[in-house]
Amino acid sequence: MSDPIYKQESYEVMGACFEVYKEMGAGFVEPIYHECLDREMTSRNIPFVHHAGLALTYKGQPLRLSYEADFVIHSKIVLEVKAVKRLDDSHRVQLLNYLKATGFQLGLLVNYGRVGGLEWERIVLSDWLTQQRRVPDLL
Repeated sequence: MSDPIYKQESYEVMGACFEVYKEMGAGFVEPIYHECLDREMTSRNIPFVHHAGLALTYKGQPLRLSYEADFVIHSKIVLEVKAVKRLDDSHRVQLLNYLKATGFQLGLLVNYGRVGGLEWERIVLSDWLTQQRRVPDLL
């Protein structure tokens, strides 16, 4: 088995995510965790863009509509933040759409809504494509 992509960067980001959960716990709305992560990643000198716009094209032409990722980190990782009871396929599809729109290979999905610990998933675009996983019909 090969090493995970962006291992060091993922470790740094997840360290910040776990620190926010340790400090704040579950029960707040998503924007609170956004601000906490913004501050935590800044204090750790992790380069990121908050509320990053993701342009879409059709046949080489830009679309009027675009996506907005919660965070783009190191210009190559999408971090999507949730504060829900549990992650579901609609959250995974959202992150997969962001990865497809950017061409980035790694997405991190974190959920602060679960009592008892941070819920998180690593989603690697090429794994989904090569394993021919079906993306749920939730679009």
